[in-house]
Amino acid sequence: MKGEGEKRFIFDAIRKTWLLLTEEEWVRQNFVAYLVRSLEYPANMIALEKGLELNSLKKRFDILVYNSSHQPWLMVECKAPEVPLSEGVLQQVLRYNMSIPVEYMIITNGEHTMGWRKQHDILLPVEDVPLWR
Repeated sequence: MKGEGEKRFIFDAIRKTWLLLTEEEWVRQNFVAYLVRSLEYPANMIALEKGLELNSLKKRFDILVYNSSHQPWLMVECKAPEVPLSEGVLQQVLRYNMSIPVEYMIITNGEHTMGWRKQHDILLPVEDVPLWR
């Protein structure tokens, strides 16, 4: 982290740039660090805050992980710690999944994390973030 006046910045190792440190950005950067350092996800298979189109509306996902075949595989929606992981947050990631279908969907606010595996249009809860494959 670094500071400029009253503003604080965090380094984004994926995009190789400094970003304004917000609570949501802190969650996003720490979750990416967990994926790369603890679960050994390849950093070059992770995309952050890329645009997608949903019913002609422009949206941005937080984290998208590609599998070893370079196909979208896992999507993560990050919220600030004070934002509860509600049905609305799950619905948000499910809407994004309509544009970019993935097998795994995760929602996190840095304090709590919930995940699902999509199999044949059925959502199955998962206990842990899956190992990369």
